[in-house]
This record gives sequence, C-alpha cells and structure tokens, in this order.
Amino acid sequence: MTSAPRNAAFHTLLRIEKERSYADILINHELQSGALNGPDRGLYTELVYGTLRKQGTLDHIIGRFSKTPPARLERAVILLLRLGLYQMFFLDRVPVSAAVNETVNLAKQYAAKAAGFINAVLRSADRGRDSISYPDPGKEPAAFLAASHSHPLWIVAGWLKQLGFAEAAELAAALSAPPPFTIRVNRLKIERDVLQKRLQAEGVTAVPCRYAPDGLTVTSSVSLPHLQCFAEGLFSVQDEASQLTALLLAPRPGDAILDLCAAPGGKATYLAELTGDRCTLAACDRNPRKLALIREGTERLGIESVTPTLLDATKPLERLQAGLFDRILVDAPCSGLGVIHRNPEGKWWKVPTDPARLAVTQLALLGNAAARLKPGGTLVYSTCSTSLEENEQVVENFLNDHPAFVIEPVSRILPQTAAMETASGFFRSWPHRHGMDGFFAARLSKSGEE
Repeated sequence: MTSAPRNAAFHTLLRIEKERSYADILINHELQSGALNGPDRGLYTELVYGTLRKQGTLDHIIGRFSKTPPARLERAVILLLRLGLYQMFFLDRVPVSAAVNETVNLAKQYAAKAAGFINAVLRSADRGRDSISYPDPGKEPAAFLAASHSHPLWIVAGWLKQLGFAEAAELAAALSAPPPFTIRVNRLKIERDVLQKRLQAEGVTAVPCRYAPDGLTVTSSVSLPHLQCFAEGLFSVQDEASQLTALLLAPRPGDAILDLCAAPGGKATYLAELTGDRCTLAACDRNPRKLALIREGTERLGIESVTPTLLDATKPLERLQAGLFDRILVDAPCSGLGVIHRNPEGKWWKVPTDPARLAVTQLALLGNAAARLKPGGTLVYSTCSTSLEENEQVVENFLNDHPAFVIEPVSRILPQTAAMETASGFFRSWPHRHGMDGFFAARLSKSGEE
C-alpha cells in the first residue's frame, strides 16, 4: 500500500502539470482537508516543493539513466521518477529502498505498464549516483548552472551576463533553496519586540530583520490560521525586500497615495501603517477577486484609510484627477524572476520573451501614473524581477519621455539600503547577497509640470 503523503504529493504535482495550478494553493487545500496528520503533513509539503525546486536537476539525472529522454516520457511517468529521485538524492531521512519501493507502488496504481521501467531507472540511478556528470562549467557555464541548480537555461544565462559565474552560481543556489519566511509588524497595534515575545508565547521563534525596521524572520514552523497574533491583526506576511520597497515611498500623514497594482495588499497596508492610518490611499487592481484580498487584509489589520479600487492601470487613468496624488507606487506586474524560490513551479512556465513583453506594460503603467502625480510628488517603481529589461531599461525609457522626473538615490531616503544601491541610485536586492527576495525599485521625484 502506498503511503498517504506520497500519494497526495503525486496528485498535487499532477494537477500542477495539467492545470498550471499554483503549488501553495493546492498544498493549503490538501492540508486543510485533514487527510494528512502529524509528520505526514511535513513530508507531503517537502515532497511537492522539493520536487518542483529540483525539477531541472532531477530531469538531468533521469536523462542519464533512461533511454527515453525526459521530454518524451508520459506525464505520470516523469512525475513518478522525479518524486522517487528527489527522495533518493535530496532527503537524507528517507532510505533509498523505501523511496524506490513506494514509488514503484505508486506506479502500479497510476502507470502500471511503466512500473518496471520506473523501478529500473531508480535502481540504476542509485547504483550510478557517483558517476553522474554535468556540463563543463568552463565551456558551458549556463548549462552547468541550469542542470546543477535546476533553473531554465535562459534565466541562468541572464544572471551570468549580469553577475559573472561566481555570483550567478550563488544566486542560482539561493533561488533553488526554500525562501525565508518574513513577517511585518502592524505598527498601528504593537511594537516589534513585543510581537516577538507574543509569538514566542505561541511557540513561534522569530528574529529581527537586518534591514527592515518592522520585519521579523520566522525561524520555526508555523501555521498562520492557528495563531492568535495573526487573528488579532498584529502582523502581515511580507518579505523584507518588499517592506523596504514600500519604505522608499516614505509616505506622510495626510498624503494622498495611489497604489496602482495593489493586490494582494501587502505594500498598500504597510503604507497606511507608516502614516498612522492617516492618509487617503487608493489601492487599485483590475481583478475584483483580488480586491477582496485587500479588503480582508485591511479588516484584519484594522486599517481604515485604504480604499480598494477597481481600475485597469494599463489604460489612461481618466477617472483620476490629474496631479491629485502626493505619492504613487507602481509595483508592476513582472516576470517574477527574483522570487522563483517562492513559486518554483512557475519558473518552468516562463519564456525568454516575457521580460521584453512585460516591459511594454510596465512603461505604460509608469506613463499613466506620471500625470496623476503632483509637482513635487514622489513615485516609486518596483518589480520582483532580476531582469534589466523590466527594471533599469524601463526607468530609462520613462525618463527619456518625462523630463520633469529625476532619480532620487535610495540611500538618501533609507540609509540601510546603501548595500543595495546601484551606481544609478536604484534599489536592487539579491537573495544570495542580502538574504531576501530579488527586488528592484526606483524612487523618482516630479520637479514640475511636464
């Protein structure tokens, strides 16, 4: 009989492949169903996320021991092989014999004709694990990093261009590992050190973030729905880089603020908290269901100054008065290359043309926002992408068409971001350097009418 967590993991991986569903949503649904208990819950989650994170490396291994290339294997067969090999090569606590036997048992249920083949590949991989070779890093650096750290080749090639081999290797390793779990204190209700003690009383350990003044990195396992602190709205989940991006806008009490791409609301609620909930903030999104997430967040946190607003910011903002806002945040839709450790399944869905395609929309968003900002106002443009096309190049193109805007070096606003400031004065955080998500932000001030 197949173990429950492996069975559940196989079906979750199958749904991700067939439906392009997101792993976190499916995992939460499975855990909330109550079908798995105790250690099985942790094993199930590890199997799903781990197999997705190491998918490229697992396929490389399969290619060494299967006469049929991975791309030509049936969906159920490739998923079972990945699941079995992940346990064999990356989970020390699972005996190889158990990993092979459990995978073959699964195969007998869901790919019966291939059970013998799967058994043979797994056993061959175990016997030949010391002979597995990778591309020569000197001759094929991108292919080596892609196979050894499990990333699409084109993404790694971009990192090599930006960072060189040594740092690209560090970044590739960081983005194939589990990400940090960071929360933001709700400064309207509690101070960081007090929340830290409250969490400890609930069995959760957390340490202050290095750069973000309201951030805590949780270092123990946690189930948010069961925490009283969460129910009371004492904190939000938000990465340190995202917190710093919001801080760069430096909102003040009384400001009229526009967040053009606000869902799910992390930055919008933080901006409100930074003003003591004494601002007027339009949190916009074009998806009504995503606006519901913003409402849920503001209600839980006790924030009243945020107004969820249905708006498609890719089109001219005729509903909004010109020069109305003191501060505007354009947290643009992007390729998400700086956060692929959070949704590892998504990196395999991206294509090389994504950054250039998205840059067109990003530039349009900035152009639409520009006219709504008061003279003397501040605009922050941000993404969670590592790509130059979506970041520096978008800002440069915008500035060429909008001479009234100038760059404000980020360290003048937030001295702690000096370690992340580029030569042009932009904010760039790197997971391997700073222990947070890969973000970009530019702070722009409007000197007068255009």
